[in-house]
Amino acid sequence: MLHGHPLSWQRRSTLDFTMTTEKIDHVSVTTKANVYFDGKCVSHNITLADGTQKSVGVVLPSTLTFNTGAPEIMECVGGSCEYKLKDSADWQQSSAGQKFSVPGQSSFEIRVTEAYHYICHFG
Repeated sequence: MLHGHPLSWQRRSTLDFTMTTEKIDHVSVTTKANVYFDGKCVSHNITLADGTQKSVGVVLPSTLTFNTGAPEIMECVGGSCEYKLKDSADWQQSSAGQKFSVPGQSSFEIRVTEAYHYICHFG
């Protein structure tokens, strides 16, 4: 019984929940922005208490190519994009609550038609 009503698992719909990071506590933020591609991508570096580094930013409508040093996981926290990994012919979709991985020493293209807000997880 839930608040006086029986809970019928047969009638309950299955929902597909996605997880989007909305807040990161206890971090150090580099106040000077990283500005790339004439302002089409702007981010700030953050360092967690354990030393883990990430960047938080936005890509404005454009098609851009990024090179990676370390492996990256791009987590979409708002908007959407299409991306294509190096040596791939296929564009993939990523939207809020989704993420994609990019190998180190590689590159990816990103195509954005609305502001794409992201967290880049390194390593």
